[in-house]
Parts: sequence; structure tokens; C-alpha cells
Amino acid sequence: MSELQDLTALIRANTPLIVIETRDEGRVVELFRQSLAQTWRALYRWSITEGMRRIDLDREDPPQGPPDSSAALHAIKQADQRGIYLLLDFHPYLGYAGSQRHLRDIVQRRHCLPHVLVLVGAKVELPPELEQVAVRFNPRLPDANALLKMVREEAVEYAREHGGRRVEVDDLAVRQIVRNLGGLNLVDARRIARQLIYADGALGPGDLPQLARLKFELLNRSGHLHYEYDTAAFAEVAGARRMKRWIEQRRAVFIGGDAPPGLDPPKGVLLLGVQGCGKSMLAKATAAGFGVPLLRLDFGTLYDKYHGETEKNLRAALASAEQLAPCVLWIDEIEKGLAAGSGDGDGGVSRRVLGYLLTWMAERKSQVFLIATANQVHELPAELLRKGRFDEIFFVDLPDAATRVELLRLHLGKRQLAADAFNLSALAAASDGFSGAEIEQAIVSGLYAAHAESRPLDTELLMQEIHGTRPLSVLMAEQVQSLRDWARERTVPAD
Repeated sequence: MSELQDLTALIRANTPLIVIETRDEGRVVELFRQSLAQTWRALYRWSITEGMRRIDLDREDPPQGPPDSSAALHAIKQADQRGIYLLLDFHPYLGYAGSQRHLRDIVQRRHCLPHVLVLVGAKVELPPELEQVAVRFNPRLPDANALLKMVREEAVEYAREHGGRRVEVDDLAVRQIVRNLGGLNLVDARRIARQLIYADGALGPGDLPQLARLKFELLNRSGHLHYEYDTAAFAEVAGARRMKRWIEQRRAVFIGGDAPPGLDPPKGVLLLGVQGCGKSMLAKATAAGFGVPLLRLDFGTLYDKYHGETEKNLRAALASAEQLAPCVLWIDEIEKGLAAGSGDGDGGVSRRVLGYLLTWMAERKSQVFLIATANQVHELPAELLRKGRFDEIFFVDLPDAATRVELLRLHLGKRQLAADAFNLSALAAASDGFSGAEIEQAIVSGLYAAHAESRPLDTELLMQEIHGTRPLSVLMAEQVQSLRDWARERTVPAD
């Protein structure tokens, strides 16, 4: 059934109390106007500033009586014909005993006609006595056609305000903008579209990052998601050729949102690996590869000492991520929030959090691609690792010789150093067992040493820094080797 049909059914059933939580009052009023074609009721709107007005006629009636909440309810109770009464921002008055008594009398049809009362507001909290008899109606969010129509309206309005100057439009970018405005109500979507248009009089690919930031700031009410402004292109990540190819193969399906028959859209990957080998960079590069925003969920901020609050925080964070779709959701060091043995020691919170996360992973329909990274695989619960939870489990190993050359070239280039002036093959051989982070730090240390000696960094100086470093693969050789042995037959190499 359509949204209008659902609402009409509620009215024709003489539903005594309907609650609608929305900031788009205009759309609610218009829905009720449209419903009158099948319900034949008088339609009234009340607000504290205007009082009661009849709005189903060709012209709105003048206010009827003083804008007083008690007087409004008394007038509804005394009305001599059935009506629909839209009470805008009435919820502050629900705490008064007199208002509650009036409402219960009208809802129970005590000495009055079977009216339909509609409480409309951004957030409507009812007393328990009224909650039991109320029906909450959730207006559907605008679809792509409605959003496209809105964007065109704003473009026309811009032209009207700027002496006929038309908005420069990139059709492909507009389609992406409309898709990214999904999950917003029309009021919020219109505000963002206006900001994009009025910034430079154009709609193009360059507006997409700004749209993502505006949408995140609007919807991240939970406060547990972090918008990662600095993502990395795959060209900035050394190695990981197999994973890069895997992402590229799925980009069109993920972005388009319409998978061919029999082909499920990509849902997510788990990245395991040695610390410092680029898992975080790969998460950032995946978002850039898909061309969508990257959101990071910090599990540490979810936990709360009060019962049930941690699960509530997780639900709110995941709901925000779904509203921000399409996006990549990154859970860094997931084992710290879902450690396998922590379920009993924390009163079962970790088990409940894991259960909700697994349910969400299995049932979500939104375009949220999940990337989880972990260093300590033995601390992960078995339920998370079983086949089907993630599309793939990639292992990010210590870089081989070719990848170490690539890493040296990348990190030297970032610091405006000519990589060809160094003996990269010799440096790569000397840094066997180094992670990408350790290679970068060796270059940083070499630059400090060169600065102290007032000389340019060269192969000799960098070689000294490499020889003077003990990498993690040496410091924690047993743990690193155990992880590599475990992953060899159980995961897919990222490179």
C-alpha cells in the first residue's frame, strides 16, 4: 500500500489518536489534504500562534477562538461534525492533567463525535495512558523521483533569484547527488541541495564530498561515528593487489545499488594482519575506491555503565550509518570491543553487542559496506569468523621485497625526495621483516639524522637507520609468526 493509502485507512477506521514525528509539517498537512478525497471529513490545524483554523476549504478560515490548548480541546469536544484535527507541537501541553483528561475523553468518545486527533511534532512523548491507544504513523522518506523534482525546483528558484542565470548541471553528478540525499526527509534534503547550488551556481562531482559532510553533520545524532575526511587512493597504498582488484570488481554493483539477478551486493570484509602493515590505509582506500564517505565506529565510546545503554548506543550508531548510505563503515580493532572471553565478566554486554551486530550484518538492506580490522585474531569470537559473516577475510602480511620498494618510493615521494636517487633494492633487502609503518619511521628518523648533520638524506644514512631498528617481527617474533601461520590456510592474502 502507498503512504496515502495507509493514512487514509487509519482515518476511515476512525483511529482516535495518531502520532506523527516529523519536522516536515507541510508534507503532513498536504498528505491529509489528499486523504480528504476518500474520507470526507473537515480538516483543522491548530498551533499555539494561530489557534484553530479549518484548512480543507478553498481558503483557510480565520482563527476560531483563542490559541489556548485547553480551549482548543474543549472546542473539539463540542464540535457538531466529525473532523480531523492536526495539533502542531501540542506535546508540551500533554503534561497537564487537564489536557490529558480532555484528550482521554475525546479518544474514548465521551460525549463527543468520533474525531481523529493527530499530534505532529519533531518528537512526541505520550503519557502511558495515551500511548496505549495511540497509533504512530511514520511518513515515508521521499524517493528518488521526489528528490530529483526537489533539486530541479531549487535550480529554478536559483535562476529566478539571479536574473535568469541557469544552474550549471552535470547530469551524472545530479544522479549521484539524488542517490546520496536518500535517507533524508524533504526539508533536510532541500536545505542541503540549496547549499550546494547557492555555493557556486552549479551541481557537479565536486559537490559530492560537501554533500557527504553536510549529511553526516545532520544525521550523526548518536555521536559515536566519526567522519574520516582524509581518505587514501589505492595508488597511495603499496601492495594489496588482490584486495584492490576485489574492490574494483564490486564497485559498479555497490554504487549502482542494482545487482544483476542472483548476485548479492557486496556487504563487507574483515582485514586481519600484522600491526603497521596498512589495514587502516586499506579501509580508507576502499571508501575512496567506491567513491563514498568513510565512517569510523569507535567501539570504546559505545560502552556505558548503565544497563542496556551500550546496546542502545550501537543501535543508534548503526541506524545513523544506514541513513548516511551509501558509505563504508569502518570498525577499527574490532577485537577490543568483541573479545571472545569478555562476555561473562561484563555482565553479558559484549555478548549482547555481538548478537545485535551479527543480526544487523545479516539483515541490513542498506548500502553500508562494513570493513572491520583486527590485529589479535585469537581474541575474536568464532561467530564473527564463520563463513558468510563477511564476503571475504583478507590477511595483510608483512610486505615482500617488491612491496617494500613500492613503500620506500611512496614515503620518499611524500617528503619531496627523489626516490631514484636511493638504492631502493638494497634498502628493501635490508628492511626485510619491516612493516610499512616501520619503513616510514625509518625514513623519518633518517631525515632527523640528516638534519642534525646538515646533510641531505641518502642511501647510506637511511641504511644506518634501518640497521638500527628492531621491527615488531623481531621484538614479538613468536606472536607475529603464530598469526601468519594461522592465517596461511584460513584467509585470502591481500597481496
